Amino acid sequence: MEIILVRHALPVRREATVGPADPELSAIGHQQAGYVAEYLASEKIDALYTSPMQRARQTCAPIAVIHKLVPTVVQGVAEWDQNSNEYIPSEELKATNDPRWQAMVAGEWKSDESMEDFSARVIESIEKIVSAHSGDRVAVVCHGGVINCYLAHVLGLPNGQFFYPNYTSLHRIAASSRGHRSVVSVNETSHLRGTGLVMGLFDA
Repeated sequence: MEIILVRHALPVRREATVGPADPELSAIGHQQAGYVAEYLASEKIDALYTSPMQRARQTCAPIAVIHKLVPTVVQGVAEWDQNSNEYIPSEELKATNDPRWQAMVAGEWKSDESMEDFSARVIESIEKIVSAHSGDRVAVVCHGGVINCYLAHVLGLPNGQFFYPNYTSLHRIAASSRGHRSVVSVNETSHLRGTGLVMGLFDA
């Protein structure tokens, strides 16, 4: 089977809220979500899953409409910052050389769960999806941290955040019933080419 991990589109900035920030998509984010849905329209997708966070569910929505699928919400693919009271897009942090950007580059971890616990729940959740869909193509709309953890698992890398998944990027993994996992593609963003939208962190 093939599992496609889709990073959510660009959310709004939200800081110092009471309770989790859980931002919705920005206007640009809704455009990105439309483009990735159109891009995936030519592929047969047998099942669709999403993180419970707003930015993932709203990115998932146009994909669901095009493929006439009802997305299944999976708590285990929520981002590591799901309980944070702020969300600032990485491009903004990078542009101002914010200390939080420096912390991200340094790999510093600020979450209410350990990296080990986060990785374990992500891997367990995605493996459950894989085991339920032999021979299918499945899309999972999730987050940059989730994608890093699962790809690190497949590649045999240490737990951690080793690359930057672009907004609405696609990451394809082939998974066999014998337990073999292989990376097919990483950071596909050709659906944003020529749209005038930023394709990645280093375009910003």
